[in-house]
Amino acid sequence: MSSGEPGGDGSTTADPEADPSTDPSIDPDRRRRCLLILGGMAVGAVVLDQLVKWWVVSAIKPRLESGEGPILVVGDLLKFTYVENTGAAFSIGVGYTWIFTIVAVVVAVVILRTSRRLGSVGWALALGGLLGGLLGNLIDRLTRPPGPGLGYVVDFISLPYFAVFNIADMFITLSAAGMVLLALRGVEISGPRG
Repeated sequence: MSSGEPGGDGSTTADPEADPSTDPSIDPDRRRRCLLILGGMAVGAVVLDQLVKWWVVSAIKPRLESGEGPILVVGDLLKFTYVENTGAAFSIGVGYTWIFTIVAVVVAVVILRTSRRLGSVGWALALGGLLGGLLGNLIDRLTRPPGPGLGYVVDFISLPYFAVFNIADMFITLSAAGMVLLALRGVEISGPRG
């Protein structure tokens, strides 16, 4: 039976390429390319974040516990330390980790649903970075003590007069700034027309 022909029950079989949630004006090759960019950026962010957090837990945490102190990268300007953050950015909402877990899952689902209209490389990079950053911190919340959905996030980058943060936070912040710039420049998520 070919696509669009009535089925035996009177229904029609859908064309697998004709997803009503996708924008038909976006070239399928461009959409695929943007989805690959989004996925690559997200996976890269998660892998980098988790590898660095593994290093922080295995190298810096014992260093602090032994009384040796943080690693001074650029004097007192930039230090690598170890912090167990049970809140959000800037330690807001300490003790409400489960809420941030739910929010991260919801935002990840929204990004994945939005990606079906993706045709802009800039938006692909920004959404991929945001998704990767969210997933990097979500992995911490799901796998670290005291239990799934309640775990702390490992933070380690310390600047003067600023909250301690991590690689995932950097991806989230830079991606959010990128999205603001894209919106201000009038770049549509579906990319250029024509």
